[in-house]
Amino acid sequence: MTAQHAHPASRFTGAARPYGGGDPYADYRTADFPFTRLTDLADRRLGAGVVAANDEFFAERENLLLPGRAVFDPERFGHKGKVMDGWETRRRRGAAAGDPWPAAEDHDWALIRLGAPGVVHGIVVDTAHFRGNHPRDVSVEGASVTGSPGPEELLSGEVAWTTLLPRTPVGGHAANGFAVPADRRFTHLRLSQYPDGGIARLRVYGEVVPDPVWLEALGTFDVVALENGGRVEDASDRFYSPPANTIRPGRSRRMDDGWETRRRRDQGHDWISYRLAGQAEIRALAIDTACLKGNSAGWASVSVRDSEAGAADGRGGEERGGKGGGGGGDGGWREILPRTRLQPDTDHRFVLPAPAVGTHARVDIFPDGGVSRLRLFGSLTEQGSAALAARHRELGG
Repeated sequence: MTAQHAHPASRFTGAARPYGGGDPYADYRTADFPFTRLTDLADRRLGAGVVAANDEFFAERENLLLPGRAVFDPERFGHKGKVMDGWETRRRRGAAAGDPWPAAEDHDWALIRLGAPGVVHGIVVDTAHFRGNHPRDVSVEGASVTGSPGPEELLSGEVAWTTLLPRTPVGGHAANGFAVPADRRFTHLRLSQYPDGGIARLRVYGEVVPDPVWLEALGTFDVVALENGGRVEDASDRFYSPPANTIRPGRSRRMDDGWETRRRRDQGHDWISYRLAGQAEIRALAIDTACLKGNSAGWASVSVRDSEAGAADGRGGEERGGKGGGGGGDGGWREILPRTRLQPDTDHRFVLPAPAVGTHARVDIFPDGGVSRLRLFGSLTEQGSAALAARHRELGG
């Protein structure tokens, strides 16, 4: 049986069939959710964490935010029962023998600290491998809290919670995806499941909105990093790994933790275009090919453009098979690092001869291959700082 795909508006309800052997994902129910190309604000690699949960009897709350899809081992049992790769609570019961069923509002909850505060545009409640033991309904609320609050503060009556996803039925062994019409900046979420059960993963897709006071205090920082508000806008190829890996925190530890394209059989090249945290003055950059040894890019160039200065809205290159974008003058792009030879498994660092101002950046690799990280070091311009501060206020930050 093949995986079932549905329209993004689809809702999966009810239990999945019992596991019958073979590939456990063969009957997994999912859909193509357009918001999943946005940043996962609840990514542990950005610093997200599950602050607390009221119950985690069968499986730990921390599993909710693990990168990668959940794993199922049909033979793995522990002293409490079946070991599941997710968050699973014990079965709720009623108050007495005459009323053995959970009350309508009985539920379990988990508090999540987002790795990068921001605006939530989509949520995926993944119940992979929870076939008859998934929750009946789920809900998600968001809050914006300064500092690093603990569970007591988050559960106090002083924190205002906003409903992002009202109580909604979900299906077992499925990627339950929901678009969120939010227009506020959140730092924490409260995930509730009714009345009990298990959830494998929680993904929270949206737009990072950094704290302008923090960035101003830093002075010089990586203006394209995910945690600072940078994001990928487009890329020529996403075959082996997502281009957003190039702006994640830390160095890549494995080959698939970077960006690698398929092998080209034409005269074109590959590229990624980015939106910076704001209009910035870039003074140095780094291109890292860590863990890419026989498949790193041969050469790379870096360009910027400044949309605040009225530059044309170029895409950063043509689709695969074309020749792609080049240096300055192409769609408003200005080359700040000319085509430069790259070495495998190496962090290449460059100090620019003069600062470059831009709102967008693009890395072009020749002819194909991959890079693991791109770093653009600089600071926001006065105009960029003002725009970020205004956006932060607008979103209730």
